[in-house]
Amino acid sequence: MTDPYAEIRAEVARLCKTFPDSYWRELDRDGAYPTQFVDTLTRAGWLAALIPEEYDGAGLPLSGAAAILEEIQRAGANGAACHAQMYIMGALLRHGSDVQKAEYLPRIARGELRLQAFGVTEPTSGTDTSSIRTTAVRDGDRYIVNGQKIWTSRAEHSDLMLLLARTTPKAEVTKRTDGLSLFLVDMRAAREAGMTIRPIRTMMNHATTEVFLDDVPIPADSLVGEEGRGFRYILSGMNAERILIAAECVGDAKWFIDRASAYATERSVFGRPIGQNQGVQFPIARAYARMRAADLMVQDAARRFEADESCGAEANMAKMLAAEASWEAAEACVQTHGGYGFAEEYDIERKFRETRLYQVAPISTNLILSYLAEHVLGMPRSY
Repeated sequence: MTDPYAEIRAEVARLCKTFPDSYWRELDRDGAYPTQFVDTLTRAGWLAALIPEEYDGAGLPLSGAAAILEEIQRAGANGAACHAQMYIMGALLRHGSDVQKAEYLPRIARGELRLQAFGVTEPTSGTDTSSIRTTAVRDGDRYIVNGQKIWTSRAEHSDLMLLLARTTPKAEVTKRTDGLSLFLVDMRAAREAGMTIRPIRTMMNHATTEVFLDDVPIPADSLVGEEGRGFRYILSGMNAERILIAAECVGDAKWFIDRASAYATERSVFGRPIGQNQGVQFPIARAYARMRAADLMVQDAARRFEADESCGAEANMAKMLAAEASWEAAEACVQTHGGYGFAEEYDIERKFRETRLYQVAPISTNLILSYLAEHVLGMPRSY
């Protein structure tokens, strides 16, 4: 079957070649953000993939964005530095006002503003989004926000944040997911009015943070859609997030498989290429088969999303299977390289650390299995 995004993939691959492994290695060593890479992607229009043409974007469907992120990962780069701008976009596109879209989308597409931060997770709630404690209380023509977010990646490098906060106390709502509202927050103003950002050092270079909000005033027109319906608004964004990150995992798996296959062919021990041994061949071949199967699941989930069909199960399965496929490929790649797999100069250990994240975030494998057991297989709710 002809790939409708073959030209896009080729262009993204060419762009990524201008950022060699040494670029990413140095950033990883210093814990630095890839500003130059993100700016280059923005100027080329790739981060505006999902923004409609009327707002100066490319107007691509989700599968087009998935192709872009997959190629970034396959090139050995790290799309986590900028992927949120794609999956956050859905809530603003679907539920934002005409004024919000006209004000922000063209400026995001042109690179004048970055929308990279998604403030949902909190220290005490984790993935139990209905139990978040951050509040936004209406006060005339503004809301006063108080609370704390954690694992808010790229907050230091973003101008705007989509923030989920409780506007009606949980005790006063019928359904626990009611009373949550979504806001598009100008972080530049918020940082001058009580927002504090603290970096969290992690095992990979992920630019993640804690965000503290202490009596932060935000304009009432920051509200996205209707008050109290924010949880519903982020659901479609969560499905998009899972599909896009699954595509990144497929790209990671391809990178590991390419590196492992090449090294197994070139490396000779005992007078023969190590790839001639089935003990080396089989793990790589199995990782390839797993990657191909996961890729088909990603494609199916994206197709359903674009057709506005129910895709929660497919998006979750795509993310789980792709994360597992990338990890299996990473294991095979390290094992194939032996001691060299742990050497910084080969970049395998860096990618190994980066791809491990996706079995934990943005949602853990265990929660995906619980979701499938309840919503697909009809078993009793486990949480």
